[in-house]
Amino acid sequence: VKSVNPVVKDDESEPEMPKKSVLASKFHILEGIYKNLGEQNNAIYERELQLAGVEKEIAGAKGFFKAKQRKELQEQAEQLKTQIASMKQYLSSFVHGYGYKNVKEFLAEFKASKAEYADYQSAVAKWEQQTGNKAESDSMKARLQRKQQEVRERENSRQSHQHKNDRGAR
Repeated sequence: VKSVNPVVKDDESEPEMPKKSVLASKFHILEGIYKNLGEQNNAIYERELQLAGVEKEIAGAKGFFKAKQRKELQEQAEQLKTQIASMKQYLSSFVHGYGYKNVKEFLAEFKASKAEYADYQSAVAKWEQQTGNKAESDSMKARLQRKQQEVRERENSRQSHQHKNDRGAR
């Protein structure tokens, strides 16, 4: 009877799972900043539409009897212009708080990060197809579950150590 070795050695080793670059790993953070910028930009756009409407009303308020209305509308227009200017300034200070000189610099890094993340995702998909393995999800939910498991294990080991110390102390 011949002895058969159950371990079969492949000449072709399994390809290594792609690693995330630093820029690709920053993508989710940058995406959150980008969404905040988009919301702020939409708010600015709405104020600009309001300003256009007020300026249209000012143009329609002609005549001696509409002087009071025209004055109120002009004050409202000035307030809107001031608001818009401060909101635009906020955009710059917002990204400055994250270490970028201006919005343009941030957008350049976001675009590069998005491209690298897309490349990483396609490389992972290709790797999964080649190996038949599933890549561990990098989602927040998966990370949260891993952290919760680590905490449970730590608590269990801490409790077991406390019981041992308590018994010896009695």
